[in-house]
Amino acid sequence: MPKIIDHEKRREQIAEATWRVIVEQGMEGATVRGIAKEAGLSLGALRHYFATQDELLMYAMQLVKERATARIAEIAANEEWAPKERITKIFLELLPTNQEKMVEMEVWFAFTVYFRHKKEGFDAQHDGIYAGVRKLLDSADQLNLLRKELDKEMEAEKLYAVIDGLALHAFLEPQRVNGERITKVLEHHLASLFFN
Repeated sequence: MPKIIDHEKRREQIAEATWRVIVEQGMEGATVRGIAKEAGLSLGALRHYFATQDELLMYAMQLVKERATARIAEIAANEEWAPKERITKIFLELLPTNQEKMVEMEVWFAFTVYFRHKKEGFDAQHDGIYAGVRKLLDSADQLNLLRKELDKEMEAEKLYAVIDGLALHAFLEPQRVNGERITKVLEHHLASLFFN
């Protein structure tokens, strides 16, 4: 009886191998040959799943986004937390507070730089984070959690900058800006927006 292969699972395994190569070697090491070796596949087998390197890289990047989105949706659906706590947990999902999210963030930064000057490919400007920040602030406002005197437009920009800044500093200085520090800084900032 022939072995049944879950093709989508195999594509995810190849994407995860791509992430490992990028974290260890940077985008320069993310060649089809290097990724195939990391995934334990021949070049021909890898090309069966991805015709081009850019197709593989786009899939790998999209998988980062899908996994983060799935975690956020799970938090958003969990009603055991109070709304303020749930909103805080969603914001923390955007930040590298553990090793898994640190890998995703490092890969995200690498892809953003790689695709920045390509005519086609991943558009980092539409990563959904700013829109998500706005949506969460609107939700908090509808739930009467936000201080009334706030300029929501300005606060969305500030919060987006805090999130991006924390992510970048965690990448550059992981010993100083670790998961605990990220959580404290974000919670401190959110406390300035919410009623107690």
